[in-house]
Amino acid sequence: MQIAVILTVGFDLSLMRTRSLVLQSAGYIVESASSLKEAVNLFLAGDFDLVLLCHSIPTKDRDHLTCLIRATGSLTPVVSIARNLGEYAAFVNATLEDGPNKFLAGIGEELSKAVRRAANRTVH
Repeated sequence: MQIAVILTVGFDLSLMRTRSLVLQSAGYIVESASSLKEAVNLFLAGDFDLVLLCHSIPTKDRDHLTCLIRATGSLTPVVSIARNLGEYAAFVNATLEDGPNKFLAGIGEELSKAVRRAANRTVH
């Protein structure tokens, strides 16, 4: 399996660093952006398999970046990690062992969906 390259975008630098470390320890290549401008520049200059948008980004900036990605014709999945009560409760109850595993399982699922969507587009 090819190593996935992930762009993470968020304004909470300590959270971004933690997520990046978890992703890197699982073998992913991670680039991080802490501003909308930086995210746009990185995306346009790179080739990413997944874009993660942190809840710390204002909704208008998330929408803007997602629209820009779609406007380029890219099929790169964009996953917005929202802070909702269910996710917050899961985070609070997570142990150090299972928190990163749940996060990585979600990332793996999104990447698998992207591979299936790309395969379906090539077949048709």
